Amino acid sequence: MKIHFISIGGSVMHQLAIALHKKGYVVTGSDDEIFEPAKTNLEKEGLLPKTIGWQPDIITKNIDAIILGMHAKTDNPELQKAKEIGLKIYSFPEYIYQESLNKIRVAIGGSHGKTTTTSMVMHVLKQCHKEFDYLVGAKLEGFEQSVNITNAPIVVCEADEYPASAIERKPKFHFLFPHIAVITGIAWDHINIFPTFENYKEQFIIFINKIEKGGILIYNEDDVVLKNIVMENKRNDIRYQAYTLPIHKIENGKTTITIEGLTKEIKVFGNHNLLNLNAAYFVCKELNINAAHFVNAITNFTGASKRLELLASNATTNVYRDFAHAPSKVIATINAVKQQYNNRKLIAVLELHTFSSLNENFMKEYNGAMEKADVAVVFYSKHALELKRMPLLPKEKVIQGFAKTGLTVINDKEELMKFLYTQDYSNTNLLLMSSGNYDGLDVIQFAKEIA
Repeated sequence: MKIHFISIGGSVMHQLAIALHKKGYVVTGSDDEIFEPAKTNLEKEGLLPKTIGWQPDIITKNIDAIILGMHAKTDNPELQKAKEIGLKIYSFPEYIYQESLNKIRVAIGGSHGKTTTTSMVMHVLKQCHKEFDYLVGAKLEGFEQSVNITNAPIVVCEADEYPASAIERKPKFHFLFPHIAVITGIAWDHINIFPTFENYKEQFIIFINKIEKGGILIYNEDDVVLKNIVMENKRNDIRYQAYTLPIHKIENGKTTITIEGLTKEIKVFGNHNLLNLNAAYFVCKELNINAAHFVNAITNFTGASKRLELLASNATTNVYRDFAHAPSKVIATINAVKQQYNNRKLIAVLELHTFSSLNENFMKEYNGAMEKADVAVVFYSKHALELKRMPLLPKEKVIQGFAKTGLTVINDKEELMKFLYTQDYSNTNLLLMSSGNYDGLDVIQFAKEIA
């Protein structure tokens, strides 16, 4: 097979390119910009394009498939050439489906928790020596790549609702056709793509209808919106498995779980992670892993990168980094830390970085999101607004939207640094939540210094 990647430098695209190269395919690619770590990763495998930029001349009829990345626009000259000569053009998820036609397909979707749930399933499968392929949106301990495609009989996919490509605007998770599907919860996000909550919910209804006949939907029955969608759109040709919090106990900052009478201490914590864990259990059960093997394997799961990741700690202070940015994720993450350490002060810092979170009209969705933080800070940089070509976001609109007494709103990185360095961290946890990088703040170094 000869495969060409248009926009090979993408964070997931380059990983797929490497995976197919390792499978023995002839892989080429192009892009108009390639950043680290994609540049080094591609160079190491001999896949880094010799020339940066689009090269329609290399698009020829002997290419078996074009994989089109999100970064490529509809007027891309390579894409236009591929269309002219009638090549097969796939978005990333469409191609994953083609590679997994003869596999058991697991697709894990939802507004929050899909990365962690996918990671938990992968961790358990690996611990139980199962062969499987995977696609996940984070770096995981014990896995060299975030995408792997081999001849394994199972593929486990984190299934998100972002558009598949520039020419295929349907959500990615509509193209995976799973045998085992998970929905972790539904909370309106990506308002630049889904302008209304009704439109957003519709995508999950479509996803449910894409499950293969005879398959199963594993869903969080604690999520009222999701439960209603499931009840109102019942299919009689698939099975349903509702899940809720597993039996658990929290003592002295330690969490234990009990599944089918088996009790073990786990390293992750918080209700959202316990829900994710139970979803992962039901997936693994469908893949013929029993409760004993699951519980033994999950005990040493430490979490996905940037998901309640412990950056540094001492006897009285923990510093966590988390990817939380949408309101539901912020609430779940703050509640988790507060529940695990209810006798410690919590300083929570949230960076607004996505299109939705920087939108003035979306601020009301954050009402009460930081209520349980003892000290709450919202940071967003003018630079991020400029890059996204968005209008200025007035501080008073943020304060009004969050409705948190004593909320501090900061726009300048130096001001944020000064604020953080002047806090008292004794008997305190610091939670840094962002899908960005605080305008270049070295959070790992800072965490080490205060701990």
